[in-house]
Amino acid sequence: MPTHAEKKVLAYTPEQLFDMVADVRRYPEFLPWCVGARVISRTENELIADLTIGFKMFRETFRSQVTLERPHHVHVRYLNGPFRYLNNHWRFNAVAPAGGDGHGAATEVDFFVDFEFKSRLLQAVIGTVFNEAVRLMVRAFERRAMILYGRTRPQLGPARPAPSTPG
Repeated sequence: MPTHAEKKVLAYTPEQLFDMVADVRRYPEFLPWCVGARVISRTENELIADLTIGFKMFRETFRSQVTLERPHHVHVRYLNGPFRYLNNHWRFNAVAPAGGDGHGAATEVDFFVDFEFKSRLLQAVIGTVFNEAVRLMVRAFERRAMILYGRTRPQLGPARPAPSTPG
């Protein structure tokens, strides 16, 4: 059903981006449509969390198991809620900064999400705005990085979205 994949090079370290993505409890502060986040349990390598998303008249909570492989990978495994399935991951790979001057940090971010709602009505509503919604969410993470870590320099590489399927 709806799928989105994107790779982008950002001027932050893998550790900075990993920490930001792994801080699930802060998502309602900056992520569109995320109206609640509750961490049920957390260890160094895993957390279980409930996220509540609100969109128009819909409000749904889902639980995920998040595997944390510091500092290179965050993998989300859906446990229960309104989806038939949800696959999501973030990968962070250090790269040489543009220009090869050796100054500054840069990370290639690989983001992927694929899901399907159980409700045909909810799937139809989300399907109409899916691509724009995911782009807004990815940009929200970029803005969050700028707020947390500063704008060290402009984005280092263009977005390379993979083809998205509307469902």
